[in-house]
Amino acid sequence: MAYNFLVVDDSPIIRSVVSKCLAMSGLEIGSIFEAANGRVALDMLDDNWIDVVFADLNMPEMDGREMIQEMADNKMIDNIPVVVISSERNEDVLNWLNSLGVSDFISKPFKPEKMKSVVDKLLGNEEINHG
Repeated sequence: MAYNFLVVDDSPIIRSVVSKCLAMSGLEIGSIFEAANGRVALDMLDDNWIDVVFADLNMPEMDGREMIQEMADNKMIDNIPVVVISSERNEDVLNWLNSLGVSDFISKPFKPEKMKSVVDKLLGNEEINHG
């Protein structure tokens, strides 16, 4: 089964790195969509089948917190796993995101193996790679 991913980060370099990590992960990939902020990401979620969202928190226009809040309010987060990729260390922020239903957190900088491990766990492929 091919998976569709959405990478949300205002940095084109980070979006490229995440996309390359996904490509190197060995997962079967249908499409990797990219958005520079939460508003664009929500529009993409309305128009495309997405299996996993990878989101930064700090972005202009609509940041990751606002996007995740809106996904939670609209029950999207119940069906689409969200993985936060951030250097955020504030426990209150991380706990709040967890309470909204964020599936996992990946700290910057990260390795492709970590991303594959998280995606395998989320998509039910744990037996392939235990991390």
